[in-house]
Amino acid sequence: MEEDETLQGETERAKVESHATLETGRRVSVSEFLCHCCYDMLVNPTTLNCGHSFCRHCLALWWVSSKKNECPECREKWEGFPKVNILLRDVIEKLFSDAIEQRKEDIQQNSDVARSLATFQKYGNDQIPTVPNTGRINPRGGGFFSGVLTALTCVAVVLLGYHWSSREFEEDHLVHKPVAKWTAEEVILWLEQLGPWASHYKERFLLEKVNGRLLLTLTEEDFTKEPYSIENGNHRKAIMAELECVKTLGVKPPQNLWEYKAVNPGKSLFLLYALKSSPRLSMLYLYMFDYAEAFLPFIHTICPMQDDKYEDTVTKLLDLKDPCWKQWREFIVKYLFLPYQLIAEFAWDWLDVHYWTSRFIIVNAMLLSVLELFSFWRLWSRRELKSVPHRMWRHFWKVSTQGLFVAIFWPFIPQFVCNCLFYWALYFNPIINIDLVVKEVRRLETQVQ
Repeated sequence: MEEDETLQGETERAKVESHATLETGRRVSVSEFLCHCCYDMLVNPTTLNCGHSFCRHCLALWWVSSKKNECPECREKWEGFPKVNILLRDVIEKLFSDAIEQRKEDIQQNSDVARSLATFQKYGNDQIPTVPNTGRINPRGGGFFSGVLTALTCVAVVLLGYHWSSREFEEDHLVHKPVAKWTAEEVILWLEQLGPWASHYKERFLLEKVNGRLLLTLTEEDFTKEPYSIENGNHRKAIMAELECVKTLGVKPPQNLWEYKAVNPGKSLFLLYALKSSPRLSMLYLYMFDYAEAFLPFIHTICPMQDDKYEDTVTKLLDLKDPCWKQWREFIVKYLFLPYQLIAEFAWDWLDVHYWTSRFIIVNAMLLSVLELFSFWRLWSRRELKSVPHRMWRHFWKVSTQGLFVAIFWPFIPQFVCNCLFYWALYFNPIINIDLVVKEVRRLETQVQ
């Protein structure tokens, strides 16, 4: 008996709601839900910041034709990416369901509308989503993360000042100064850069006051006798190999990043930006045009042979041979799938020479790997993998054009500008890439939700 009364009550309520809906439909006119672009009933109504609502496909057609982020009616600019007004859409579809269905069928048959909607949605996916939680973000654009970026920027500035004031200007002059003019202190500096093991012989060179002229006369037999007494054969071989190189060049060859930059300012700037924006093309360039000087040390560092007898990074790069098949196999796999990992591994092996700079490079390589992964994920999710060859060709053309532009105008660029670009790419790009990774993660979270 109670169940019958409950069913009867629900039926009566349904009748009342249906009657109320019909009455509302009679009172509400279709003209109150018209789009001010097509002057027809709103389909997927999209409300802008100014309060005006339009059919989504009408807004897409307007945006594609005008390329302006502004309201078609009042011309006020809208921010972010407009979304469908769900409440208004549900009301219209409930009141005028038959008319809306007919409108949707007509819209789907229009190919121009479909292309415009796809282009408009692609533009929206590329936009940075705004974070609705204003409690975590300062209205003036600040916040916790911007404070972290500011602190990291200050640290980078301090490190930059440290390098400018001490390390770079202290050592770079040796790569330009003839060996015959080296003082005893400069010979010790040259010896120390061969590796930590060389510090054992520093006192012996100081006692003998070995300057540049005397250094050029020393032979391997001299190193085996008093007062040098270098009993380790590998150490003698390393010193002699470097000494022969010094005799051939007449100056000290570059043995760290700052000295390489001093000898090759243009190439170092080019490689720094090229490895960041296009690591695969940059490594191919090194293999084809700078094999002995740059590519061999690079591949022997990141893919070392198992029987390397030198523990020190600088020392083992003094005697290099062509890579074996195992080294090539490891290199090619990482080259194709993890190019930035190669850069990180190279920087890791130079931690004892460049403590902080290597860490900046490693962090930047990790961030660039994440950004590349996000790019491939975006292409895969949009089913645009077929466009990869076209994008690669366009990227190759862009990088080649920029490289040619730098090669032509390099002699006319002031050295101060080049230094600023070099240190910006080295120390500030990781900070910028942190922000880009965070934005990509937020965009992914927005798409998932």
